[in-house]
Amino acid sequence: MEAAAREHIEEIRRTKFSIGGEQNPLIEDLHQANAEDNNYLEGVDPSLEFVITSEDITNTGAPATLLIFNNEKGFSSKNIDSICSVGRSTKKGNRKRGYIGEKGIGFKSVFLVSSQPCIFSNGYQIRFNEEPCPHCNLGYIVPEWVEESPTLSDIKKIYGSRTTLPTTTIVLPLKFDKVKPVKQQLSNVHPEVLLFLSKIKQLSVREHNKDPRLNTVSAIAITSETELVVRKNIDAVSYTLHLSADEKDNEYQGECSYFMWKQKFPVKHENKVERRTEVEELVITLAFPFDERLHRGMSSPGIYAFLPTEMVTNFPFIIQADFLLTSSRETILLDNKWNQGILDCVPSAFIDAFDSLVINSVNAPVSSLAPMFRFIPINSSSYQELNVVREYIKSKLLKKKYSSR
Repeated sequence: MEAAAREHIEEIRRTKFSIGGEQNPLIEDLHQANAEDNNYLEGVDPSLEFVITSEDITNTGAPATLLIFNNEKGFSSKNIDSICSVGRSTKKGNRKRGYIGEKGIGFKSVFLVSSQPCIFSNGYQIRFNEEPCPHCNLGYIVPEWVEESPTLSDIKKIYGSRTTLPTTTIVLPLKFDKVKPVKQQLSNVHPEVLLFLSKIKQLSVREHNKDPRLNTVSAIAITSETELVVRKNIDAVSYTLHLSADEKDNEYQGECSYFMWKQKFPVKHENKVERRTEVEELVITLAFPFDERLHRGMSSPGIYAFLPTEMVTNFPFIIQADFLLTSSRETILLDNKWNQGILDCVPSAFIDAFDSLVINSVNAPVSSLAPMFRFIPINSSSYQELNVVREYIKSKLLKKKYSSR
């Protein structure tokens, strides 16, 4: 009886609050807080920069400090009010279409890796502390003005640019046991992540050591985007993204163009779940690489939930949707009816995307059509649920007539 009760509590923690498993909040929540929900001035190429340094610029005794630079418009008074409140977020209006964050706590999740995070943005210079404030006995949400440690001058020295700092800087003095996992997370940022972050065009990661010879630099950038092609009759858009990656320490440079297909589907009643009650439509994006996929010394994930999972599908294209994930973000919940509803729509999205690829090749040289057929998922997957998707795609293709002329 006790074992069953304990499992019930663990299930509540896991499904309702995404608690459990290895905590990996950094990339997910910082992309959420500093990328997807941000606004940028016209003519600005949205960028996100991660710099990790061994210097203790906050004078907190931290073994390392992570700085995040973002050239968005900056934090508004409303954003600050939201951070300094319990249970409220300026992101709540995004629930009907789904969004990158899951916990609804945004910036507050940084306390998993830092005990005294700081924000410098639009004139705000504030620090938060996970320890209770002596004046009100509350922790986490009570702002404190930052006069020094760090100063803007300290931050500029780390940033290393003669130009002005980006509008927003977040400073995270890392907890001792979080330095290694944070460095690992930054090292594992996959180049293809920019395919599904709708605003960010450049992302870079580098390390600032006292000995410059130990510094490493990894830069990733989306360099071009073609004009959108809207297909109103099937509620879809298609476009091509060109992605390039430059990793200095491994002397790796790569480029790849991806045909992107984004299509909306209504959420069926039988697939609704508590965590997505307000979401009325599914948005499925398929990415078809025209060249060798970009990589970073690791296997290429086949499923994204805005950020990559660790699922290798054996499909020659990438599936992106608002999947519900295991708490570790490694895989989607395969037995979840919400996720099943998404997978049920993938064959239709694939066929529409494939039709578009073939039709667009009609007036091209004969040699250009046949390679399109390499996107058909022929190889079986290690996930039975994805094999079902593959079989549905196969059955739909058999009803079509394509010719390589």
